[in-house]
Amino acid sequence: MTTTPAPELVDGPEPRSEHVGELVYRHRLTTRLWHWTNAVAIVVMLMSGLMISNAHPHLYWGEYGANFDRAWFNPPSFPGWATIPSTYNLALARHWHLFFAWVFAWGLFAFLIASLVNRHIARDLTLTRREVSPRHLWQDVKDHLRLKFPTGQEALRYNPIQKITYILVIFVLIPLLIVTGLSLSPGFDAVMRWPMALMGGRASARSIHFICAGGIASFIVVHLVLVVLAGPINEVRSMITGRYRVPPDPEPVVVEEPA
Repeated sequence: MTTTPAPELVDGPEPRSEHVGELVYRHRLTTRLWHWTNAVAIVVMLMSGLMISNAHPHLYWGEYGANFDRAWFNPPSFPGWATIPSTYNLALARHWHLFFAWVFAWGLFAFLIASLVNRHIARDLTLTRREVSPRHLWQDVKDHLRLKFPTGQEALRYNPIQKITYILVIFVLIPLLIVTGLSLSPGFDAVMRWPMALMGGRASARSIHFICAGGIASFIVVHLVLVVLAGPINEVRSMITGRYRVPPDPEPVVVEEPA
């Protein structure tokens, strides 16, 4: 087994063809720590959030929302195995939710600072003009629908769909989730009310928070499915040790001409 200590390959830089089939150092420690911290925090927040939803499973738009107001959506009652705690306890669910929300928020802040310092964002998430061209994007969509995973040098770079998804999640969905969650806290609302006013009121903030949480949950499901399809051992190892085995390009098919 050959392990190539190539720090220039970390987090999606320009690869070299001789690394194909070998183990390369793909993910920095900061990326791995943020990933697993998020994994724990998000699971706890989603499960405790379901318990909070069970306390009043109705969503409204506007300043206020109560039992006799018209709800735009009525989430189902979630079973105990999907909630934290497993039995009805709104106060404890809020404690779990708020604690891990701060873990999640400060983890994002630390990751962004580290990614600016090591240029992970500028280097690996910046979309080139070629990548955003309709033809290139459409080809990337077709490859994803066919479950055609990148190999060789392409496997060490984020593809356009990945970049767009990560940009939307990191810079739109997660910040909106944090801001709406903070706006639901009376303490934060007393200090800074303009985010809630911008969203149209507490009921609207709660609805947007629920939608963002659903978006995060959907992202996780798709992410896990793709990890399994792409090769879970290689993908999980890269996020634990940082080492990733570069999948080789398929062998070209040689058609022999009849004699």
